[in-house]
Amino acid sequence: MTNPEPRLTSLAHGGGCGCKLSPAVLREILAGMPAVAAFPNLLVGTETSDDAAVWRLNDEQALVATTDFFMPIVDDPFDFGRIAATNALSDVYAMGGTPILALAIVGMPMGKMSAEQIHGILAGGASVCAAAGIPIAGGHSIDSAEPIYGLVALGLVHPDRLQKNSAARAGDVLILTKPLGVGILSAALKQERLPAGGYETMIASTTQLNSIGTELAGLEGVHAITDVTGFGLLGHALEMARGAGLTVEIDREPPLLPGVEALAREGVRTGASGRNWESYGEAVSLPDGFPDWRRDILCDPQTSGGLLVSVEADQAARVLELAESRGVRAAIVGRMREGEPRIRVVG
Repeated sequence: MTNPEPRLTSLAHGGGCGCKLSPAVLREILAGMPAVAAFPNLLVGTETSDDAAVWRLNDEQALVATTDFFMPIVDDPFDFGRIAATNALSDVYAMGGTPILALAIVGMPMGKMSAEQIHGILAGGASVCAAAGIPIAGGHSIDSAEPIYGLVALGLVHPDRLQKNSAARAGDVLILTKPLGVGILSAALKQERLPAGGYETMIASTTQLNSIGTELAGLEGVHAITDVTGFGLLGHALEMARGAGLTVEIDREPPLLPGVEALAREGVRTGASGRNWESYGEAVSLPDGFPDWRRDILCDPQTSGGLLVSVEADQAARVLELAESRGVRAAIVGRMREGEPRIRVVG
């Protein structure tokens, strides 16, 4: 009798974008790194914690380059591969780019996982890339202590359509293109508290490509885009605020995936949401009496989350109409205000 295959999540100490180093730790590690100003063709580097590096090739093209990988957030190998690949490609879309190819990043604990499980992960990633119209043209694999999968993703963008996370303007409306709550659902899954339909909800969200970013980059009035992943809505909005030198005002309750509010009220959350708040809470103003469960949602790490779009107020309707036509559940969540780079949550 053969031993049963282990649950993927049992082989890793964390999962999804919740594996990311906390914002505070990352800032400390990157402090004092050499400046990149000496490279005039480097249009986007590490200065504002943007989603990808961008290198000008010529007057018509710039190369978007990024990498993203993590440990399993689910136990199904094919779904894990799909989620990781969707998440990696999101960085290209967040820059307004179009993916052209990917390379696979594979680290697996050999002897603990079967060849069939590993094949399933790679097949899941390949299926997403096929849906995006690109090949996985190579990659690298190692024998690692925990299962790791992701992509190096490359894309192209016209330099004039490049979307940075630092170019928001005062008066812009902020639109989020996916509901929040992936981290809470993943925590409930590990705790075996996920309600009926919760797994399907999580998979549908985390495998929905953010390809709308390429189209948004061509719309008049769209000034900045970033994707909301491991640092939660507050963390990535704060990066946008710091890059633009403006205040982000969250003046509407963000949309949530079904079942998330009930779980959050019951105290279900990831460890990463607490680390996120400890990292940037001093830069966030909350109303008096703001409940912890709502704060947890705003800090919830979003594996393969949506795009946060900064757009002129009179053009916001066009963004929402485009999203609806593409089957994307987008909603206004706030706006950019004059003021010091911080976040103010209203109501």
